[in-house]
Amino acid sequence: MRFLYLFIFAFILSSCGNEPQNDVANDIKISAVKLPAKKLESNTNYDKADPAAPRIEQKIIKQASLRFETNDLENTFTQIQAAIKESGATIQTDSEGKDYNTIFRNITVKVPSQNFDIFLSAVSKGVSYFERKDISAEDVTEQYIDLTTRLKTKRKLEERYLQILQKATKISEILEIEKQISTIREEIEAKEGQLKYLESRVSESTVTIEFYKTIAEKEGVKISYGSKIWIAIKGGFFSLSEFLISLISVWPFIIVFCVLAYFIRKRFKRKKI
Repeated sequence: MRFLYLFIFAFILSSCGNEPQNDVANDIKISAVKLPAKKLESNTNYDKADPAAPRIEQKIIKQASLRFETNDLENTFTQIQAAIKESGATIQTDSEGKDYNTIFRNITVKVPSQNFDIFLSAVSKGVSYFERKDISAEDVTEQYIDLTTRLKTKRKLEERYLQILQKATKISEILEIEKQISTIREEIEAKEGQLKYLESRVSESTVTIEFYKTIAEKEGVKISYGSKIWIAIKGGFFSLSEFLISLISVWPFIIVFCVLAYFIRKRFKRKKI
């Protein structure tokens, strides 16, 4: 009987211990909560061996730089335009010029990455030799995963601060939390910008094309040796004509100089007498 009383007494005590605590005690004290973003960010390493981790498609940035000689600049440009239209590319820059023995044209094209190989193949048709053909493929998958994971963590951290802000009562605590939220928001926007820039480079490849036509040697073949001598004679004649014209243009100074020389000479003669 005594054992039964002891069992009932223990049951009553355990029931009293499970009563809900005071609501005031359950309130979150904002001043005791510290959520530094940098500490949480250190736990965002991507575990490649984790089978539950999301599978992300490989991210590759492709670039190419081509330089070659052509016999017809217009036909080559027409061929490049056709390749641009076929692959859905766009011209970013287009410049042309001439130096002492060549006429050249430089074009920078943005090509959808899935059509990168098709575009290069179309541009390369008819080119017998490339003076420069550099093709690169940079794998930025790890960088993309790191940015994505850090951005996700920052957004979760912002949500936690917003939840705490709703329960804050002191003005000092509210101002401190809003300051932390503002800092986190700036970091989120910065990482979003980095992610968009990375995605744009992955989605569109950059191809620089430089092609030129040599003109000095061909002009030399057309002009004979006798023609070159005649051109040199005409050049000398024109130079002599320009010299005589320049003398005529300064005739007033020559007259003044002659008059002064005459009077000076006459004066010296009188002194000798």
